[in-house]
Amino acid sequence: MNHTQKIQLLDAAGKWAAQDPDQETQAELQRLIERVAEGDAQAFDDIADRFSGVLEFGTAGLRAELGAGPMRMNRVVVMRTAAGIARFLAEKAAGQYIPKVVIGFDARFNSDVFAEDSAGIFAAAGFEVLLMPSPLPTPVLAWAVREFSAEAGVMVTASHNPPRDNGYKVYVGGRITGDSGRGAQIVSPIDAEIAALIDHQQPVAQIQRATEGWDVLPAPGAPGDIEAAYLAAINPVIPDAQGQEAARKNLRVVVSAMHGVGGHTMKQALLNAGFSDVHMVAEQEQPDPLFPTVKFPNPEEPGAIDLSLALARTVDADLVIANDPDADRCAAAILDGGTWRMLRGDEVGWLLGDQISKNLPEGKKLANSIVSSRMLAAIAKDAGREHEETLTGFKWISRVEDLGFGYEEALGYCVAPDLVRDKDGISAGIVLADLAAQLKAESGSLAHRLDELAAKHGVHVTDQLSLRFTDLAQIPVLMDKFRHQAPETLGGSEVSEVTDLSVGTEKLPATNAIILHTFSGARVIVRPSGTEPKLKCYLETIEPVDGLEGVRAARTRATEQVQAIKKELAAYLNAN
Repeated sequence: MNHTQKIQLLDAAGKWAAQDPDQETQAELQRLIERVAEGDAQAFDDIADRFSGVLEFGTAGLRAELGAGPMRMNRVVVMRTAAGIARFLAEKAAGQYIPKVVIGFDARFNSDVFAEDSAGIFAAAGFEVLLMPSPLPTPVLAWAVREFSAEAGVMVTASHNPPRDNGYKVYVGGRITGDSGRGAQIVSPIDAEIAALIDHQQPVAQIQRATEGWDVLPAPGAPGDIEAAYLAAINPVIPDAQGQEAARKNLRVVVSAMHGVGGHTMKQALLNAGFSDVHMVAEQEQPDPLFPTVKFPNPEEPGAIDLSLALARTVDADLVIANDPDADRCAAAILDGGTWRMLRGDEVGWLLGDQISKNLPEGKKLANSIVSSRMLAAIAKDAGREHEETLTGFKWISRVEDLGFGYEEALGYCVAPDLVRDKDGISAGIVLADLAAQLKAESGSLAHRLDELAAKHGVHVTDQLSLRFTDLAQIPVLMDKFRHQAPETLGGSEVSEVTDLSVGTEKLPATNAIILHTFSGARVIVRPSGTEPKLKCYLETIEPVDGLEGVRAARTRATEQVQAIKKELAAYLNAN
């Protein structure tokens, strides 16, 4: 960078700080500018990174580290984004109706501030605006978009990202997408249409923002309580309690909110359904944006549910349910052969899909993302139902026509698509608990049910290899390596087919992913994460099995093959 470019960069930083309505990020940027003047090269590099471009608004909305500058999450970026969304909604309405927007937020740093700024901008645009009364789970917002027939929903959350991150997730209503997308996350081309209307140079002072004019929805405990309304709506996802009261009371459940906003909602959902023996992980029950007991607030991360498992052993629990911080995901752990273990996301998907498929109306489909296990397709076939694979992400799963149940292996489950057109860790949690209660009452267990599914459909073993990067440029290099120099063998079997999804297929639109199949039936899918700086490899092997008595041996063989493939991939990626 030459001298002129450096001067221009510092000038841009100074102009940003001068208009920043947030005193904290304004002071943060001013301190960096002062350090540069003192000759601090690291401070200059920091500014250069913050002003290296703009946060791209895509199908995941926005998500980034908090801080000053156009490449961070802050009030300036959020206000410009909200103004762009307002332009989009106004264009769609074309004066024919007044757009309605529902806004929710979690308990992360500045989530409430970003939500109120957005409410002010939408109100100033003349829209009808409904603001959640307090930090509440993402599924409550997704439900409310459908419940109130809103044109859009905004959820301020970074889900399970590290503490310093925040995000801005956008949902759209039926007038824009049609009913199958009503209350679902945005997809292309809507994301591009909104992005084109975001003015990244617009001075904040020129963005009209009201200080009132929106309605705050009733708080928990108040008449019309929005959380209670959501809970009442999802309660029927499990059968009426008649005949199930004793079974539900006899199930001891441990619940972790992972320092997020789902603790009260998940506990109340269980209590409403008749599960009276509920034990909360006290250290993680209350919202805390620092997430002090976990390295990453994601139930999938090693160690994240250690406190839950410790409490489960102490109270002799039957089931552990752990939500991620915005409670749209549901993790579970069970006692299997005398040892507590966390269920893989696919295993929970099989259990829920098998259970739900038995009671769905005629014509309802089962669906999962391409990176999820192939077991659900076998379950659907056995139940005489259609099955559909989609691209990764609930923005695609939720748009499947006639969806009855959908899931993705990353702990996301849609058990009531007519209510919440997105993954919902609360409703999924009570369906799983209900199944566990039924099985316990019949002297069975979730572990035994998994064995039964394996005996019927073959042992499916899944695993994942994830590589986290600080240098994001390494990810496309590795993707190109797979495209042009794919492994010839995996797990002792020749690779039979390599499919590059970047050009799309007959059933799937283009996406940045590669699928490898082997002659043994193993499958590997490689893709960059859509929400984190990771390259992910999804592995699955299938072993045929003859009856329950053969499940254990078949599972051992399938697991050994998966581990062999994982080791080979790690070496291939120079990650071992």
